[in-house]
Amino acid sequence: MSSAPATTLGAASPPAPFDALAATYDEQFTDSLIGRAQRQAVWQELDRLFRPGHRILEINCGTGVDALHLARRGVEVVACDSSSRMIEVARERLGRAARASESGGALGAKVKFEILATEEIGKLHDSGATFDGLLSNFAGLNCVEDLRAVSHDLAQLLKPGAVAALCLFGPCCAWEILWYLGHGNVRKAFRRLRASGYVAELGDSITVRVRYPTVSTLARRFAPEFRLRTWKGIGVAVPPSYVEPLALRFPRVLGLAARTDRWLANVPVLRGLGDHVLLVFERV
Repeated sequence: MSSAPATTLGAASPPAPFDALAATYDEQFTDSLIGRAQRQAVWQELDRLFRPGHRILEINCGTGVDALHLARRGVEVVACDSSSRMIEVARERLGRAARASESGGALGAKVKFEILATEEIGKLHDSGATFDGLLSNFAGLNCVEDLRAVSHDLAQLLKPGAVAALCLFGPCCAWEILWYLGHGNVRKAFRRLRASGYVAELGDSITVRVRYPTVSTLARRFAPEFRLRTWKGIGVAVPPSYVEPLALRFPRVLGLAARTDRWLANVPVLRGLGDHVLLVFERV
């Protein structure tokens, strides 16, 4: 595989809502202190789950940061996103990395980017594709209405015994409640507790409904094809990305929070109060 433009299975689809965030996503999250801290916590788990030689499917891949991380470790990745602009940024990232690497050709051959919505992931099955694992990082699945249908489609693509690492917004974030209550915004403070979800504004007249399912709900949605093995909190002491101005003022405190998260991530009750939860499923 190369960093050249890949086939665009979803090319006929209308513009995706997250096109509106593609130009600023890395600045606002990927390259932020908080974004780096939360992503590093996810990577620690991915490095344990996915080994060199594995072929991994990534959904809602965004700007390709996770795909490139895995590729550098010898993992082959097919990375998909509904946003053509996100994929464009991802391909540019891969191209720069390949040119800067002594083994640029080998690195570029590890990643293939596809414009394909998660809800249409079943199209990959038509090509006979199979994978050793699955990754969905940082809340892409929170924006999917029918998780049961997606689970069924994904099951057709994963080999028996394959692991799926799914990182979603948590259903109750302590930091979010305290932050927004402190700013007098009760609506946002408790938005994750609404059964109907929350309508997020991504740009002018561009919205997306975000839902915050519990871990037990996710386990049911992905059964019986998937069995939940473990789960942990991501961003329990580390705050959500909108607290970045505070992190910039007190970077040492953020570093302490990141170290504290290594313990809190697995503590019962507390692990469910993080900005995200990371679930590891096994394909039955």
